[in-house]
Amino acid sequence: MTWTSEAVLPEAVLAAVMQAMDRTPKMHEGNMSHDVLGGAYEYLLKRFSDGSGTRAGQFFTPREVVELLVELLDPKRFESVYDPTCGSGGMLIASANLLKVHGGRGYTLRLHGQEAVPDTAGVARMNLFMHNLTQFKVEVGDTLKDPRFKKPDGSIEQFDVILANPPYSLKWKPWTEDPRALGGIAPQSTADWAFVQHMVASMSPKKGRAGVVLPHGVLFRGGQEAAIRQRVLDNDLLEAVIGLPANLFYSTSIPTCILVFRARGAKAEERRNGVLFIDASKRFTKAKNRNVLTAANIADVVTAYHSSSDSDGNPVDPDGGLTARFVPTTEIAANGYDLNIGRYIKQAAALQEDLGTLIDAYNIARAERQKTEQRMLAVLAAAGIEGFDE
Repeated sequence: MTWTSEAVLPEAVLAAVMQAMDRTPKMHEGNMSHDVLGGAYEYLLKRFSDGSGTRAGQFFTPREVVELLVELLDPKRFESVYDPTCGSGGMLIASANLLKVHGGRGYTLRLHGQEAVPDTAGVARMNLFMHNLTQFKVEVGDTLKDPRFKKPDGSIEQFDVILANPPYSLKWKPWTEDPRALGGIAPQSTADWAFVQHMVASMSPKKGRAGVVLPHGVLFRGGQEAAIRQRVLDNDLLEAVIGLPANLFYSTSIPTCILVFRARGAKAEERRNGVLFIDASKRFTKAKNRNVLTAANIADVVTAYHSSSDSDGNPVDPDGGLTARFVPTTEIAANGYDLNIGRYIKQAAALQEDLGTLIDAYNIARAERQKTEQRMLAVLAAAGIEGFDE
């Protein structure tokens, strides 16, 4: 808001806003809980994001995606949580909220975030304060170029839980030499795997786990990214790949995925030397401007993630479009370290379609097209425009 511009905000309107606020009861801890204050702040951020479209994607991740990511990583009390691209701080707050829902104390978490845009970092700090969270540090700077959380010896600081929704396919200046460059250096055209490398380097060695939302290209692109993928898989760091529905985000309509990592040697025995693939691409509800994940969708994905899944790819929920399969690293290596979900999970919905149903659907669509075309030609002919039906 340009407060000094009368064309944008006339004096009469500003005066009316101030008078309305003056009539509102004072808000303080005596008459309003931090849950209400924080919830109101989150509500305003969401309303702004819903109305702003792609502009909001730089700082606001849809809350149901945040909730899913936090549920998968399951922060415990007194653990450290880190978001290297924290935006408005939603993932840090959701971590504390989840702990509280599970009977713990959210304020026991040590929260850390870094954000490249100073104004957005300010929004994050306000957001955390509004939720009565004070054990946090939000630093400003480019995480890839200038990571602000470091140990006294200059190495990258490590955390128990790392979660992020970084900017997709960001052009960047590649490292020339950096200890984070596991398996190689991501190409200049996209920093996706550079963010992953930073997160892997930030995992504590005993119980560190990381979750990141990225476009599907990270699963199969070749060149330098393929070399990084190979090293990550050979080191048995990747635990799960979860395919999400398209059009979930404010900034892009493309389908995305969640990658879950565990520190080397920290995987459960049944998850070692392989990757769990979950296809949740059909689990969503259509909303006005985008698709959303319902509470039931989130719960089903979390259940699939924690369930045992054999390598035969038996569906976890065939009727609901949710399928999971544990794939040995040897099979992935045989496919050139390609992580494309379709390679390892058969599309249950496609298998269930019978030919008769498809033919009926085609005939209905064809008849509708012909009727629409006839109406169009009649309108054109009435306007004296002919020749389209020849």
